Amino acid sequence: MLMGIQINSTKSFTSLVSSLVSRKEFGINYISYFTCAKAVLLQNWWYTTLLGLKYTVCPPLREEITSDVLIVGAGIAGLSAALRLMDSGKKIVLLERNICGGSTTGKSAGFLTPESELELAQLVRRFGPKGAKDLWEVATKGANIIVSNIKKYNIKCDLQEQPSLYLGLGRSGRSAVQEEAAVRRSLGFQCELYNKKQTKSVIGSKDYSSAIRYNGTFGMNPLQFAQGIKQVLLEHGIQIFESSEVVLLKGNKAKTHLGSVTADEIIFCVDKIKPTLSKYSKNIYYAQTFMSISEPLEKQDIDTIFPQGSFQCWDSDLIYTYFRLTGDKRLLVGGGDMITTFSKKDATTPRVIERVISKLKKKIPSLKHVQFIQYWPGRIDITRDLLPTILKKPKYNTIHFVFGCVGLPWAAFCGNLVAGHVLDEKDLAKKYYKYFSVNRKFVMPLSSQQILGKKLMFTLSNAWAKYLQVDRGKNIKLKDENW
Repeated sequence: MLMGIQINSTKSFTSLVSSLVSRKEFGINYISYFTCAKAVLLQNWWYTTLLGLKYTVCPPLREEITSDVLIVGAGIAGLSAALRLMDSGKKIVLLERNICGGSTTGKSAGFLTPESELELAQLVRRFGPKGAKDLWEVATKGANIIVSNIKKYNIKCDLQEQPSLYLGLGRSGRSAVQEEAAVRRSLGFQCELYNKKQTKSVIGSKDYSSAIRYNGTFGMNPLQFAQGIKQVLLEHGIQIFESSEVVLLKGNKAKTHLGSVTADEIIFCVDKIKPTLSKYSKNIYYAQTFMSISEPLEKQDIDTIFPQGSFQCWDSDLIYTYFRLTGDKRLLVGGGDMITTFSKKDATTPRVIERVISKLKKKIPSLKHVQFIQYWPGRIDITRDLLPTILKKPKYNTIHFVFGCVGLPWAAFCGNLVAGHVLDEKDLAKKYYKYFSVNRKFVMPLSSQQILGKKLMFTLSNAWAKYLQVDRGKNIKLKDENW
């Protein structure tokens, strides 16, 4: 849960305009004041939690080496691929331009839920019941992969079992929640639907018109998870080099600024990939959200916000607000606005998250006195229809790319899937490739981007995929027999 965009119905033009006119915030980059007049620092809270913990620092690659498999990118997808290959007997090398988990993964809210940017009802409309189940299985398996690895390797990453609560706002939000509940039940997925009165009994607010709850979901500290998995990989003999950005790919050789790796197979799981590494960089779009963390809450505050136990929550607003409780009883809140969500450049202004928190405090009055101590932005890779893309470089069947995974479970599944393909598990790859192919159907060809620009191209394609596109019975023909 990172992007913070949820469109369920047509919103009023005035509400969009009001969010678009606040352009003055750009340029403020490190300190501001929230309602409580307490200084707030621009700093990723997950990085703060690493202080005092003993993790191995992996030095940059400084030589020319060889391996059976090279994995580029140590976010959730790259780490999942490495774990899948760890006991294969192959020599594995992992390169990361930051620290493991230090990019998109380590900026996320740590939600482990099948819910991502596409509701189940939207998946059913587009792919039909079977296709929707296949894709829900992707996210469910991805979350299970993460949780099972946390438990198997005893990773200390603040794993919290928290039911999910999707909150409706107003009449349109109530309709969206009811539709989601009906679809879940028709497909045999457990859920509980709350009316307005029942919703008030589980969340300390009278502003939500309805809610849907489902169990078996989790939250975690994603950066501690990544660093913990790094320790596991090192103990199993995998070579890891941090601060080692791949700047050039020539054949099966990946070059960094100080060294290179030549590998039989290469798996790219990087965000914001450059055109010099893949021509498919033009297929990647970006969306930005902001997050903030509160001071530790008193028990009475927690009981008022979550009368029946804590949830991981998000609402039905256009740019949705999401929040959950951490293990040390802090409230993690995320969201954005129309300008910065689709901005071409990273924004660091605190005013966006200030407004998100201010609106949440109006909905949940018991938060009024709560101070938020740090905030940080996160900009993620995304595709035109919000589904991941998995492909192989043309003429190089041994070079794989994973990009556009919105949500930690999707990334974990895709990394695991591609690693399985490297191990010749092609039947499973073939099952999901039709959904994640770069050649899947979009409303407009990519050539239209030269006329419309990336922002408008993404907006139109995204709206089509969410509300109008129907792919049932139109499976993509696989061009590559190796799949």
